[in-house]
Amino acid sequence: MKKSVLREYARLIVRAGVNVQKGQEVLVYAELEQPEFVAMVVDEAYKAKAKTVKVFWDYAPLTKLKARYESLSYLSKVEEWELARQEHYCQAVPCRIHLVSEDPDGLKGVNLKKLSQARQNTYPVLKPYRDRLENKQQWCIAAVPGVAWARKLFPKLSKNQAVEKLWEQILLASRVCGDSVEAWNAHSRDLKKRCQYLNDLHITSLHYTAANGTDLTVGMIPQAVFCGGDETASTGIVFNPNIPTEECFISPMKGQAEGIVYATKPLSYNSQLIEDFYFRFEGGKVVEAHAKVGDEALQTMLSMDEGASYLGECALVPQSSPISCSGLLFYNTLFDENAACHLALGMGFADTIRDFHNKTLEECRALGINDSMIHVDFMIGCDTMNIDAVTESGKTVAIFRNGNWAF
Repeated sequence: MKKSVLREYARLIVRAGVNVQKGQEVLVYAELEQPEFVAMVVDEAYKAKAKTVKVFWDYAPLTKLKARYESLSYLSKVEEWELARQEHYCQAVPCRIHLVSEDPDGLKGVNLKKLSQARQNTYPVLKPYRDRLENKQQWCIAAVPGVAWARKLFPKLSKNQAVEKLWEQILLASRVCGDSVEAWNAHSRDLKKRCQYLNDLHITSLHYTAANGTDLTVGMIPQAVFCGGDETASTGIVFNPNIPTEECFISPMKGQAEGIVYATKPLSYNSQLIEDFYFRFEGGKVVEAHAKVGDEALQTMLSMDEGASYLGECALVPQSSPISCSGLLFYNTLFDENAACHLALGMGFADTIRDFHNKTLEECRALGINDSMIHVDFMIGCDTMNIDAVTESGKTVAIFRNGNWAF
């Protein structure tokens, strides 16, 4: 891929993604796959006048070795220096850039129960720091190709050809062409117009149906609104948390979901694939779930904490979205969630509450925002999906017909 194009992509992530401000700290989380591109991102962050940029590398084989050889008690230990670092983040409020490229099967065979238990043990210690940063940070998740990921999508191509092909798809979906920042801002404005229409309806519930058996009704929080495109941190700084994105999303009322929903795409959870699965809800909670492939991972996900069995997000994405039209299954949630309507189990978004800047996190959760240590999106959209909204006035309005917007 031409370096000039990759440089434009790096600029997009820094300028429109996290929107680095002069004097801010920047944290970059990345796999070992694309060090040259990570260096471009770091360079662009410094050009945006970042005070310092720190890079944290991840590598799935090392995670597997830790899970194999370290004791559960040590995996569960939070060192004093880690608490000091979290306190520093709460004071400095750094920008966070996540560059995903992991192998969808990278942790296959790992002791998932052990890793999950360690996370359950450390989460209560780290949660207070994360809650303090809620809605304060600028963050962005974007993607770069990894060899194993690219070969998963294009198994008939050579390693280099597969990586190049995946670069092309990532850049196309991310609207990297010409002035990418302006193209992205225009796209964000279009999403916000769509959200405004939905919000003007004053929706009380959404009813999902599809030919695969999906028949699910989800209640809405009266104070919640649909969001899409760029977001605004409590500091007043505008940023784009996902590149790419095609969704209009909202956090539903915890405890108000009835019926059954079938996934339409595989889910990569902790670098393990879950396929052909469904959830049945009663009283807002998953009471039955099964996957033909990866059922252990699915059940582990649901057992992470009490909130893991409740919905945290409803997102609307048409089948006509550019990522869907590519015809590719990415085996990566950042892309697959923007090719189809999806739901998420776990943590809801406090910033979907109207006037959230003037409310505490506890007040947002008291209104019905779900709290959990996980937030896992799973895709439910298909070309037979219909979605109807019931409004405050009792009117039923068509939102989706045959997988696409009905308005």
